[in-house]
Parts: sequence; C-alpha cells; structure tokens
Amino acid sequence: MHELAGEKVLMRIHIGESDRHGGKPLYMEILELLRARKLAGATVFRGAMSYGSSKVLHTDAIEVMSLNLPIIVECVDSDENIRRLLPELDGMIPGGLITLERAEVILYRPHQSGAA
Repeated sequence: MHELAGEKVLMRIHIGESDRHGGKPLYMEILELLRARKLAGATVFRGAMSYGSSKVLHTDAIEVMSLNLPIIVECVDSDENIRRLLPELDGMIPGGLITLERAEVILYRPHQSGAA
C-alpha cells in the first residue's frame, strides 16, 4: 500500500473543460498520467464559474452558457513524486494554472468492503 501519512504536497491543476490532449479531454489524460505514475490518487472537480489570465468569464449560468467550464484536478503525494511530473504536465497543458501547497495527510486507506 502507498504510504502517505505525514507532510505531503497538494497539487491543483486548473484547466478548461474543453481543453484537449491527444484527442481526449485533458483532465482525463492528466488523470491517466497520474494513475500510470502511481501517484496516491486524484480527483477531478467541475467548477460553476471562473476566470483566469485571459479575464474571460466561464459559467454554468443558463443566460451566459459557457462551453468551457473550469476543471480542477487535485492530487496529494510526496514532493518528489509531484515535482517529477511537472515537466510532463507542462508539455500537456496549453494554458491554465498549477499550484503546489503543503498538506498534512491524516488518513489514507482503501475502503473496507462490508465495514459498518
């Protein structure tokens, strides 16, 4: 099992839902890369509204319907494992934001089947 307790790094990748890499949605390609490199785990979130360096507003509001909602991919792992991926991610991401911050991991374990 992947040992994760203690001080680790939280990486957040901010991209757009319509971003693509290799013909697939970029967030799926990022998740596949993180999994292939055996990082502890990752989650993809779809945001309701955002703007970035272009200052273009992206929203899920019907009256301003956007086809490029914000996507955030989060991953927690060791500093070494995260930083090893940064050059690959840089080559995949045409525009967006990647942030790193310290995170103290308290619990990391798989779900137990049949546990009450």
